[in-house]
Amino acid sequence: MIDSHCHLDLLAQKKDLRVALESAKAAGLTRIMAPSINPESWQTLQALSERYESLLSIDTALGLHPYFLTGSELEKPEQTLKESLRQLEDATANLHPSVKAVGETGIDGHISVAFALQKEALHNHLKLADKVSLPVILHHRKSHHLLVEALKQTKYQGIGVVHAFSGSIEAAKGYIERGFYLGIGGTITYERAQKTRNTLGFLLEHHFDKLLLETDAPDMPMCGRQGEANEPRYLSDVVDVINDRYGMSHKEIVSTTTANYTRLFDIDAGSEA
Repeated sequence: MIDSHCHLDLLAQKKDLRVALESAKAAGLTRIMAPSINPESWQTLQALSERYESLLSIDTALGLHPYFLTGSELEKPEQTLKESLRQLEDATANLHPSVKAVGETGIDGHISVAFALQKEALHNHLKLADKVSLPVILHHRKSHHLLVEALKQTKYQGIGVVHAFSGSIEAAKGYIERGFYLGIGGTITYERAQKTRNTLGFLLEHHFDKLLLETDAPDMPMCGRQGEANEPRYLSDVVDVINDRYGMSHKEIVSTTTANYTRLFDIDAGSEA
């Protein structure tokens, strides 16, 4: 199994990371994508990919998460963003071997960071992803229309993944038509998530080749695990729900989503055999 979205640097603040990774490997995980949130996390994640390479393959992404765009310079958010974007461009000019994507970036309708700043950051990420020919990892909350608008305005030519997808069938089809993949995680483990589960049923039938598995650890705990930090090893909860609800075998779920991941992030398929 591959966890296509796990914030290892944040997980390390809550758990013994080596123990968490050993548990993940014991649960059947072979690879993890660790998207970043700010310039400091780029270096941290790249160091972790080197430190634990003998245990698990850790891919990383370079990005500025919408939550952290203003940093600590709240009185000068535009200046903070400008400097961070400059650092992002510099980092993509000399890519660390673990870097397989640009992100996490996106737009969040539930936070106080101004939309103008979020849009500026997103547009820059998309242009940079096109420039360096890397897929982009997109964050969304109440913002599908704004993400699609940004893809159009920047004339984005690349591909990517919308992580923690929880939209409608029509929203899913819109992304897929643009070459995007969709991350499926803990949301589907909750009975109340009927819309997302219905969309997933459609995607499994018609676009299984565009789905990835994810935990978003240490956030988005699985049903029954509320109150504790999420971990990569709990990715099996997502697989179990897909198996139980849609009748697909664990083997098919894992093999298909693994193939999807290696195709999206241009990973040597032989390394996941």
